[in-house]
Amino acid sequence: MAPLSHARHPDPPSPGDGSGTRTGFKWRIGTPVIGLLAGSIFVVSAVNSDADQGLRAGQVTDLASLVRSESAHVAQKQARANELTEEVDRLSASIDDDDVRTARGEAAAMEDPAGFREVSGQALTVVLADAPAELREGHPNINQLVVHQQDIQAVVNAMWAGGAEAIMIQGQRIISTTGIKCAGNSVELQGIPYPQPFVITAIGDPEAMQLEIDNDFAVSLYRADAANPDVQMGWEMDVDEFAIAPAYTGLRNLNYAQPLE
Repeated sequence: MAPLSHARHPDPPSPGDGSGTRTGFKWRIGTPVIGLLAGSIFVVSAVNSDADQGLRAGQVTDLASLVRSESAHVAQKQARANELTEEVDRLSASIDDDDVRTARGEAAAMEDPAGFREVSGQALTVVLADAPAELREGHPNINQLVVHQQDIQAVVNAMWAGGAEAIMIQGQRIISTTGIKCAGNSVELQGIPYPQPFVITAIGDPEAMQLEIDNDFAVSLYRADAANPDVQMGWEMDVDEFAIAPAYTGLRNLNYAQPLE
């Protein structure tokens, strides 16, 4: 941090120039008012800081700590949202109405393809990781040495194309509304940031999914960087004889459009 510069104080007012009258009175009145306003700001800041879940500057020393704190905070909010969703479901089930029962039956039939039920079976797992730290340090193009959201999306899309029944990233079930986006050097899923390495597991026919991955152009670019000794991006692909993809339990905030009449 650069040293603080000392502010130059104004010269004292000259006798008889009038600056010691109205100006002096304004300062005598204005100073307490400014002090009260500043105190109010400090109180508001102190109250708000109680809700930051340990993210104050003195408590967060690195990005990994920030990611863990943010993840815990979002997980807590999602758990509360899930409780409210379950309560709504219970209340809906108690409604004695034929139309409601029909709608609930239609919704239940869509739970499996929507990702709201557990799926198990053979699986294919791909692990993506940043290049080794010694290569990243001082590199002129650091973007070439880290995993990006498009790298993860390319693998996921190839798995879907290969007939995947369910896909998990970092153990989290993803569905059609799941967004994958970069957040610093982590990736955010359902509002929760996760650090690398990124583990992607898909339930389905491993051979069919591997064939799609091998033929995918975007994935081939990443694998070329993984094979390049000057880049060394992390890449692993393994077959799992049995894996479980849990049901999606995150928020179900769907946005949709309606056609104009």
